[in-house]
Order: sequence, then structure tokens, then C-alpha cells
Amino acid sequence: MSDDALRQLLALRLASPHAVLGAHPANGDVFFRVFRPDAREVKVLVAGDVIALTQRADFPGVFEGKRPGAKLAPYELELHFDGATTPWREKDPYAFLPTLGSADLHFMGEGRHRRLWDRLGAHPMVHQGVAGTAFAVWAPNAEGVALVGDFNGWDDRRHPMRTLGASGLWELFIPGASEGQKYKFEIFPRGGAPFLKSDPVAFRTEVPPSSAAVIHSLKSYTWGDGRWLEERKRTATQPSAMSIYEVHLGSWMRKSDDGNRSLTYRELAPKLSAHVKALGFTHVELLPIAEHPFGGSWGYQVSGYFAPSARFGTPDDFRFLIDTLHQHGIGVIVDWVPGHFPRDAFALGQFDGTALYEHADPRRGAHPDWGTLIFNFGRNEVRNFLVANALFWLEQYHVDGLRVDAVASMLYLDYSRKEGEWLPNQHGGRENEEAIHFLRELNETVAHVVPDAIVMAEESTSWPRVSHSVRDGGLGFTHKWNMGWMHDTLKYFEKDPIYRKHHHHQLTFGLMYAYSERFVLPLSHDEVVHGKKSLLNKMPGDEWQKRANLRALYGWMWAHPGKKLLFMGSEFGQGLEWNHDAALEWHLASNPAHAGLMRLLAKLNGLYRSEGSLFETDFLPQGFQWVQADAAEENVYVFIRRGRNAWREIVCVANLNPSVREYRVGLPGGGWWAEILNTDASEFGGSGVVNEPRKADHHRHDGQPASTVVKLPPLGVAWFAPIDEPASKKPVS
Repeated sequence: MSDDALRQLLALRLASPHAVLGAHPANGDVFFRVFRPDAREVKVLVAGDVIALTQRADFPGVFEGKRPGAKLAPYELELHFDGATTPWREKDPYAFLPTLGSADLHFMGEGRHRRLWDRLGAHPMVHQGVAGTAFAVWAPNAEGVALVGDFNGWDDRRHPMRTLGASGLWELFIPGASEGQKYKFEIFPRGGAPFLKSDPVAFRTEVPPSSAAVIHSLKSYTWGDGRWLEERKRTATQPSAMSIYEVHLGSWMRKSDDGNRSLTYRELAPKLSAHVKALGFTHVELLPIAEHPFGGSWGYQVSGYFAPSARFGTPDDFRFLIDTLHQHGIGVIVDWVPGHFPRDAFALGQFDGTALYEHADPRRGAHPDWGTLIFNFGRNEVRNFLVANALFWLEQYHVDGLRVDAVASMLYLDYSRKEGEWLPNQHGGRENEEAIHFLRELNETVAHVVPDAIVMAEESTSWPRVSHSVRDGGLGFTHKWNMGWMHDTLKYFEKDPIYRKHHHHQLTFGLMYAYSERFVLPLSHDEVVHGKKSLLNKMPGDEWQKRANLRALYGWMWAHPGKKLLFMGSEFGQGLEWNHDAALEWHLASNPAHAGLMRLLAKLNGLYRSEGSLFETDFLPQGFQWVQADAAEENVYVFIRRGRNAWREIVCVANLNPSVREYRVGLPGGGWWAEILNTDASEFGGSGVVNEPRKADHHRHDGQPASTVVKLPPLGVAWFAPIDEPASKKPVS
């Protein structure tokens, strides 16, 4: 071995340390070389022989020796240190074959390794009969990579890694490295000083602001949600109700008697499950769980894409939370952020000294609004990293779906940029063709591997066919957030009723495009921060009117075509704007007026799940019909929802002004009709203007063959459904 290779080894910039270190046949003997600059003496123990190695005078820390006339055999190192009374024995990391095979390198290079997490990162295992941990990382432009961690006293000289061909992958198996130990990669860039990076595929991290990765096995948790997963698979292609409770775990509830800390995953599991089940929501959506350095980002600037945030516990603790929710019949959607990532020095940015995960040109690689970096979607390995990450959460954590954040920022090259600040695509357009290709690849892959998974887009523009199949020219998402509906609806409800007649069609306009996508109607965290006020305090009027308007908003929303999403705290009418550093105002939940709002939501969700007309035809125009869309002066709207059961139609009547009046309502059929919901009912905190069952007459009205007169509740929404003749109305024989 040339002296030049040894100089590179000592500088930790040798790409193949295994070629220099370890045991090697040489002229019928076995030659040993060990680099341990912290040792005074090194011996090799092999097949009963003890071979004392000699330290090179010209290369301090390099020990060499040979075993004459022998073949390669398993061996141990015996290390003697100054000040230690007994020697230390360990296996030599440079005696082991690679833990990655040629197929891994091939598929990673092509960007088609769908289980990337099985190979990259840190994996406790038994390799060649020895317990330890296999490490692998992608850093193609580095001159050298060394492992530092608890297993080597954070000494970068102990464990330089080797490259595997032209793959850009660095690999090393470290005997004795075990679960729970912290580690980082030390990157030696070309022509620059070394720096530390956390593992991009770490399954566990330290609690921020600390940033080391932690060795963790994914094989130790025993799931108990088999029945849930089987039912999910069985019903995946059937129309279903979906009402989602959006949650930021760190601020949902806190321990005021313990420093006002957030609840752990295991503390949250029974409390969150019971609350969501009592309210009748079908799913929870968790703001990004993946590790992030700054809590104020609410999780939307991810540094650890494969690690649940350590703020609330271990990865298995997070599994326990999901498992518990599933066992209570509640699905779990996780917010996922493939569009951008933070610039923190320990994370993905300039990972190997070059723009590896991000675009090198800031006109494509830097986000002007958020100060973040944008993934290079044109690179095979980067797309592979993200697609595999999506599958990772779906498979390893049993999550039922992903809500993809900030899709609009990915689709447009000029998103939030002025002229001259962006680069057009090859055709001169503003569409980000590489991101479009990635999103289609993502959705097609998920549909193939986990066909019963949800993948919904938070996309705020009029980009066409977001939730249509790739085969039909779409992006392939299962659902899209209806941001237009959210904007128009809140703008209307924020108006004083005296002015609503001038904005009447803000509530009808959404039906012009309601069936262009598979929409989710979101009232999300974005609407209750940054001075926008809580939902309750967006509403006009005095305290009673605010609550009445909010109840009417929910009654309107749950009757409207589209799946539902509501941010936490809105279920009981939180007064304060959301603060990620504070718990919800839970004391309000026991206030009778606010408790009524929760009873309303439980009723809405119960009816929504039981009445097929409210969800079976959400995405089909025949499931909705306007009865009265033009009563602007009265602030009244009437429409019909239809499902598969032609007889069980539901008529929604909204009176969005504070007056009480009698009003003739057109109905699709005669017979008896009952009010199955009224947001003004006393049990919900309303004034109690409700309707008894009544028989429709054959007086045509508003284009319907029958009609009846009902009392319109003040600032209220009422739902009517056909019933059999009540016993109390039948003549006595």
C-alpha cells in the first residue's frame, strides 16, 4: 500500500479505507493494518494466536503486522490504552463485507429503490455472525465520510467509511454499535473543511435543538390494529364519510402541573382517541410529525424525514398513538412536506458540500417566502428519497394517508417570484415539469403499493385535474383541499348579515366547480393564525350571534358536497387565535354555550356517517340540486342532497340572517318530513326555533313537486328528511 493512500487515510479522505485497513492476504501470509491513534499498543487475536502489531513511526496511529503462512480467519483486536489497567477487545469494522448489494446500488442509481429505508440509515443487525449496526449514506461528491457517535467517543479518526463504486453511497458496519446510541456523519468535502450532518434517513433523533441521529430498530413494535387495516382494505373502493380533525400535537393539550409541557405520544393516545371518537370524526390529521428544528414552524420545515419528532417520545411511542387511534376506529392522516426543507447546517442543505438534495440555482432551489431550500425533483436519487419516504410512513407507521403540503409552490416555477427571479422550463413556460413528474410518480407508486391509502393535495390554484388519475392526464391525488370554497365561505360568514345580500353568490359559486375535483372542505390551522382570528371571532355580532353564525357555518359545511376538515379548538369555539406554544382553551369546553357547539358537531358527524345522501355522491353532480339559490334579500338557501337511496333525500335550508320567519320550502316529494338537524336547537346553545314533523302538500314551489312551510331559525341551518307517518299523526281507529 502506497504512502499516499496512508496519508489520505490519516486525512480521512480515502474513499476505500477497507483496502488499507483490516486483514489482507499477502505472499502466502495474512497482513493486518489498524488505525487507532488513541491506542498505545494493538494486538490481533486470531485462531489462538496473538500477533502484536507494530506502530509505524512515519504514520502515528497506524499499526501493522502479519500472521505467516495463514489464511483469512475471524479475529479480534486487543487494544491497550495509557492509563487503563486492562486491555479492551473489539471486532475490527474493516473485517466485514458491505451490507449493500449490487441490486441496491442499481435501483438507487435509477431512483427506483422503493424501500430505501431498509438500506440507508442505521440498522442494528447481526452481520457475519456479529451484532452491530450497519450505516449507509448518500454523499456522492464528498472526498471522505466518517462516522462519529457514542460508540467511538465522537472521534472521527475511528470509523472512516467506504464508497461503493460510482453510486455515491458510503457504507460501514460497526460491531457493537447498538440501539439508543447517538451518531452523525462527518463530511469531508472537496477542497473544504469538514462538517457534521445528521442522517437523512435516521429513524430517531435527539430532542431539538440537539440534532444527532439515534440508532433505532423498526422491528420491535407489535401492532394491534389488524382489524382496522383489514376493514380499510375491504372498504377502500366504497363511498364513505370523511370528517377530519386537524391536530397539532404539541399544543392540543399541555401539562400545566409539569412546566406546561406538551403531552407525550403515549399520554395523547387515550385522550385524543376519546375526544375524537366522542365528536364522531372519522380521521385525525396531524400537522407534520417528521422531525423539525424549530417548533414555531409547526413542523412544516422538516429536517428528519424518516423520524417522528422526539419532542413527544420515541418512534414506537408514535406507533402506539396511531395504533390506539386505529383501535378506536379513527384513521390517521399525516401532513407531509416534499416541497422544501430548512437551511439548518446539520440537515439536508449542501449535504456533501454541494447542492445535493436542492437545486444549485437559487432561482429554482431557494424559496423566497419561507427562506427554505427546494428539492431538485429532476434528480433520480432525490425523487427516490421522497417517494420512498411517503411509502415509509404508510407502511412502517400504518398511517392511512398523507396530506401533501404546499403543492402549488411545487407546480409553478414562478411561485411567489417576480419577473427575472425564476427560470422558465424548456418550453419557456412556468410549469415545473420535474415536480409534476415527481408528483405523478409519487401518486402512481402509492396507488400500486398501498392502494387503499389517501394522498390529498393542499393546492390553492386552479391547476386542472389534481385529483384525477395520471392515466387521465391528472396528478393522481385521491383528494384536493378546496381552498376556493374555504376563502369564499369564510368571507361570506365574516360579513354582518345586513350586508350578506351583496355577497350572496359567494356561497353558491363553489357549486360551479364542486365536481371538477374530489374536494375536501378545509377550515384549517392556516385560517386561525397570523392575525386572522379564531373561527368564533371571525363571526360578526355579539357573543350569541357569533356562536349562532359558527353553528350555521358548520351546518352549512356538513351538508355541502365534499369531505370535511376542522382544526382543533374550533369544535368548542376557541376564542383566542391559535398559539403553537400554548394549549387549547379547554376551560371553554365545559361552558354550556361552548359545550353546545361540541354537541352540534357530534350530531353533525353522526348524521353525516349514517345518511348516505350526505357522502355517497360527494363527487357526482347528481348528488346535489339547488332548490333556492337566489334569495339574496332574505339570505336564504335551499338545496337537496341525494345518495344511492332515492327515497332518503335530505333538504338543507339555511337562514343566514337573525330574523325568524315562516318560509315555504320546495320539496322533492310529498309525505311526511322531519327536521333531523337544527343548529338553533336549545341543546346546541341556540334559541330553540325548531320544527315539528310536517306533511308536505302538492303545492309546487321552486321547481319542486311538493312543498311545506317551515320556521326559519335565526342564523341557523336546518336539515329535513322524509319519514314514515308519525304514530301521533295517524287517525285513531
